[in-house]
Order: sequence, then C-alpha cells, then structure tokens
Amino acid sequence: MERFTENLMYASRWLLVPVYIGLSLGLLALTIEFFQEIFHLLPNIFSIAENDLILLLLSLVDMTLFGGLLVMLSGYDNFVSKLDIDESKEKLSRLGKMDSGSLKNKVAASIVAISSIHLLRVFMEARNVANDKLMWYVIIHLTFVLSAFVMGWLDNMSRGDKKGH
Repeated sequence: MERFTENLMYASRWLLVPVYIGLSLGLLALTIEFFQEIFHLLPNIFSIAENDLILLLLSLVDMTLFGGLLVMLSGYDNFVSKLDIDESKEKLSRLGKMDSGSLKNKVAASIVAISSIHLLRVFMEARNVANDKLMWYVIIHLTFVLSAFVMGWLDNMSRGDKKGH
C-alpha cells in the first residue's frame, strides 16, 4: 500500500502539465499585447512626447521581464520531466540545472526588477500621484527588495551548510 501511495504521489506531478501549457498560452497573450503596443507606437513615433515614449518603452521592458518570469516559473524540466531535446538543437544552459533555491532567487530578482520599472513609471508621473500612494509604492518595492535579499542570503547560508557537511 505504501509503495502504491508513493508511486501515485510521484505520478501526480503530471497534473502540472496543463498548468504549464496554460502559462505558455499566457506567454503567447503577452507577446501579442507586446506587438500590439509596438504597432500603436510606430505610426505616432514622430509626434509622441519624450516622457510618453519612455513610459511606453518601460512598459515594454516590463512585459519582457514578466515574460521571462513566466518562462522561469514554467519549470516543466524541474518538476515534471526532463526535456528530451536533440543534441543538435540549441539548448538553454539552465535546463536541468536549476534547483528550487536558484529558481526562487531568479523569480525574486525578476519581481524586484519588475517592481523597479513600475516604480520608475510611477515616479515619472509623480505629479499625478498622491504622496501617500507614492509612499506605499516605495514601501511595497522595498519589501520586495528586502524579501529577495533575505531569500538570497538564506539560500547562500544553506549552500554553505551543505558544503561544510
């Protein structure tokens, strides 16, 4: 009975496959939105104000970082099954090498980067934002930064403990 339960629990990882496919569809939707923004920009490129252009470009960078975050989170090769890719095809160097600690650190760094860009966009429009809201944006961003720092520090400590033993 114990062996059956363990095998069932191990096989249940395949329930994640539809979730990863859904994340891929989300990435497709993000790509479509990205190019929709580009196509809206191009006809107006000579008449758009510099601040508006910078805000739009920051928005595109934000979308790109979020897309990278989606790709990292869709860790099929970490949680379901190793990807069987021909040696002749281009292969990402991280495939099969990221442990959960590395994945958490990369996700935290991406969230901080996304938050930084959002905060920069808010600061560029600071004249239209109430001071108390601005303060909360900064506090939330600093919370992300502190969380990422602590996660990285704890991961570094745990790796040090493993080397010592």
